[in-house]
Amino acid sequence: MKTCFGYVRVSTAKQGEGVSLEAQQEAISAFASHHDIIITKWFEERETAAKKGRPIFNRMVADLRGRKADGVIIHKIDRSARNFADWAKIGDLADAGIDIHFATESLDFRSRGGRLTADIQAVIAADYIRNLREETIKGMNGRLKQGLYPFKAPIGYLDNGGGKPKTIDPLTAPMVREVFKRYASGNYSLHSLTAAMRDTKFRKACGRPLTKSNVAKMLINPFYVGLIRIQRSGKTYEGIHEPIVSPSLFDQAEAVRTGRDNKKTTKHNLLFRGLFRCGHCRGTMIGERQKGNVYYRCHKKGCATKSVREDVMHEQIDIFLSRFTLTEAQVQKLRVRFTNILCSSDGAERQKAAAFELARIDERLSRLADKLIDGVIDDALYETKKGAILMDRQRCQEVVAEVANLDAKIAKLDRFLELAKSLYLQYRSASDDQKRELLNFASSNRQVFAKELVLQPSDWLTCLQDGLSDSLGDPDSDSSRTFDSLSELVNKSGE
Repeated sequence: MKTCFGYVRVSTAKQGEGVSLEAQQEAISAFASHHDIIITKWFEERETAAKKGRPIFNRMVADLRGRKADGVIIHKIDRSARNFADWAKIGDLADAGIDIHFATESLDFRSRGGRLTADIQAVIAADYIRNLREETIKGMNGRLKQGLYPFKAPIGYLDNGGGKPKTIDPLTAPMVREVFKRYASGNYSLHSLTAAMRDTKFRKACGRPLTKSNVAKMLINPFYVGLIRIQRSGKTYEGIHEPIVSPSLFDQAEAVRTGRDNKKTTKHNLLFRGLFRCGHCRGTMIGERQKGNVYYRCHKKGCATKSVREDVMHEQIDIFLSRFTLTEAQVQKLRVRFTNILCSSDGAERQKAAAFELARIDERLSRLADKLIDGVIDDALYETKKGAILMDRQRCQEVVAEVANLDAKIAKLDRFLELAKSLYLQYRSASDDQKRELLNFASSNRQVFAKELVLQPSDWLTCLQDGLSDSLGDPDSDSSRTFDSLSELVNKSGE
């Protein structure tokens, strides 16, 4: 009795979960029984046939060439191949004397007429898949021009079916925003950030933890600021989905990423690593762990700054932060004063300037398209320039939204005031990572002279201090400078 392989194929894994494979197997089994053929092995393929390189199909062809069976039974011609390269392999097998059977098509593959009929059907199948591909691409391009993403939603978003924009996932979107905020702080490498996010139980849709590759792709994906970039074509489109991160936060993360491509993971994850410089020679204070204590040293030979112990640094930071602790009464005075400043600030002028900039961006896009049409630039350069201009539009729209939303600015002000009220207590109870973030946020220029820390308060703390002096009638205060500083601080503050 003759032996044959059984070959079945579906184009997607989803189809494979239905009746398609079972229907093919039943038809092949019935054909084999009717023609006294034994099926010695089944080959199941769950890949598209539009491109060559199907691994299961190629393995079956190799086994047939090795004479491990007399032939193969396939459900239909269009299940065997939808490209000419794979169909040529079928023809080579037939030329080598291997039997080719099709369960639902009564043709003799060994005869000239049967072979010709099969070749014609294979050409029709190849044309069908080629046309299907073109129509699919046309449909996807149409969706992209509408601002819709026709592929699986990235981490942080939910799929809502065809023709509908992705929506923010309330569970994972805050974690995506946290990834950008932590990386933009400059305190994390990709490796340490991935480890930190695993500790927060951040998971992909499949339930698996994030990998370093997942985090790296997330940080360069403009989808999170409202743009759609197709990597294969290099084209960028404006999306209609809601952004998760602001353009300013995305830019901060990008600046860190491009500045630390070759950064190595810190061997010892010490609290004040990279935060302090020597006040004499401006060298970075390097942390070392010795006999249970951590010391930060200037390693430049002959420098007057030798070392300072970490617990001593904590004491001096406590003193620094305690200077900016506000009472509830002071917070209320500052809130009234700064709210009045924000309400009377030049929002209308900034709104007008942003609208003018948006018009300029539209003009730049039009001129860029003209250059492409005139052949001055090629497609690749056009898409690169277009992506940069669209990112400028997102930044400008962020400014427009901030200027128009007074409530959001007052909410940011409230967060600053609340933080200042409890900054000292928050620092004392915070984790090491939170301590680094708070110290970064509260101070700018951090130096060590001998064993003494010299900390310069950040602009927002100085601004609050000046505003408090104004409200208490300090004759030396500069009301105008405080006004400008606060307006700029709240209008430009990130997430």
